[in-house]
Amino acid sequence: MKKISIAEKFTLFDEEWTPKIIAESNGHLVKIAKGSGELVWHSHANEDELFLVFKGQLTIKLRDESVVLGPGEMFVVPKGVEHCPLAEPDTHFMMIEPESTEHTGKDETDVTVPIEKQEWI
Repeated sequence: MKKISIAEKFTLFDEEWTPKIIAESNGHLVKIAKGSGELVWHSHANEDELFLVFKGQLTIKLRDESVVLGPGEMFVVPKGVEHCPLAEPDTHFMMIEPESTEHTGKDETDVTVPIEKQEWI
């Protein structure tokens, strides 16, 4: 067991929309990512997805509304709900989700990072 500095972990990578795993708890992965612009519309049929913002602004676009998150704010996208994350430049955020959660759901795109390629940092 080791203490984790989340701020330090964010300094270890520059890629955007590329989740990095920093911890595991009860079958859930704790991931951090940086983003700017829009990811892709997708859903996760069997998993909820928690987003927690550390820096910047992350908008979780849903089909009937948008949820705007600033530092210290979080939102849980329920399983099966289509969503599209949209980030202001240099936004830093965390996701907590079951190990089985695919990056962009069942939709494979040029920005999709398969689970087996999401690295631990």
